[in-house]
Amino acid sequence: MHRLHAAHTLVLAVLLSAATLAQTPNFTGKWEVVPDPSSQGPGGGLGRSAVIKQDATTLTVTRTTQMGEMTSVYKLDGSESKNTLNFQGNAIEQLSKVKWDGGTLNVDTSMSFDGNPVSVTMAMSLDASGNLVVVSTRPDFQGGGAPVTTKMTYKKAE
Repeated sequence: MHRLHAAHTLVLAVLLSAATLAQTPNFTGKWEVVPDPSSQGPGGGLGRSAVIKQDATTLTVTRTTQMGEMTSVYKLDGSESKNTLNFQGNAIEQLSKVKWDGGTLNVDTSMSFDGNPVSVTMAMSLDASGNLVVVSTRPDFQGGGAPVTTKMTYKKAE
């Protein structure tokens, strides 16, 4: 009887692990933004296009933006990741932590810009069509008002 209980426990553990893995999407691929005429302009998301490489421990994102190509590497275990953003001749150190929430990968990044702390968030998920959806929130750098949230959709390039 004890062996039967142990076997059931093992089967349940394997099924739960498989269910957890099935919820974790893989974002690997080359992605190009889907133009949105209602968009409020540039900013947020992954830029015009991005190449993402994902393995069991890291997510590497190479973005093509108005400032050129930028690469960020995020640790998927929740520990802190350090990346450097080169902006207008300045090297800005970014500290990021990622967290899975079901099928959404949340990236919380903090940095200091001109001595002021800045926080940026990004949530990445796949929609029902397999498109990459990126929702990002950043400070309003120009107007000084409430944070700006953008939602951008990317289609996998063939």
